[in-house]
Amino acid sequence: MAAMKKSTSKNIGTRATPGSGGAERRMDGGLGAKKVDVTWATEESGLLLALSVKTINFKDQKTSNYQKNLANRRNDMLFESTTLHRRFPYATLGGFFFLDAGARHDGTQHRHCTFLNAHRRLKMFTGRDDPAGRPEQYERHYIVLVDASPATVSYEVYRAGDPHKQITLDQALVELIEFVAERSPDFYEVVDGALAKAG
Repeated sequence: MAAMKKSTSKNIGTRATPGSGGAERRMDGGLGAKKVDVTWATEESGLLLALSVKTINFKDQKTSNYQKNLANRRNDMLFESTTLHRRFPYATLGGFFFLDAGARHDGTQHRHCTFLNAHRRLKMFTGRDDPAGRPEQYERHYIVLVDASPATVSYEVYRAGDPHKQITLDQALVELIEFVAERSPDFYEVVDGALAKAG
């Protein structure tokens, strides 16, 4: 999470118009208020960017897999996207679903691993390229596998629905800020991977 906040700050850039945002905050939405993990809003444009973060870090003791809360986490994310897009249809929403790296290896003869199942369940809720599109969709949804120990942390980022192609966290964030610039062209553009004031 710390790496994501650092990378988000870098990609928004110091050349962009300042606004309020950063850590978790309560946002008023079309279906009521909702806490959102990372937001960026300005007086001129309202909510420009919101990042929703959900995690599954531990195996279920009974089933020995990571899938137990998958549907609940997805439903939480879809409520966030729906309520925010109804109030801010031009806002760019990014979903980040963090799974323990073991979720790639918890499949059985009768069930896909949690990593693949997460891709299957989130694929239809990513790719909202039009502000008039389905409110429950995220502009982009990502699945992140995290391998953490007391000494080191490593992670792999994938676009939801594409479990075979790894991307970098910076690539994911650049995709999101490109949406911001595209939807607010009078104010912003992307320069060298960072959001800047429009020239």
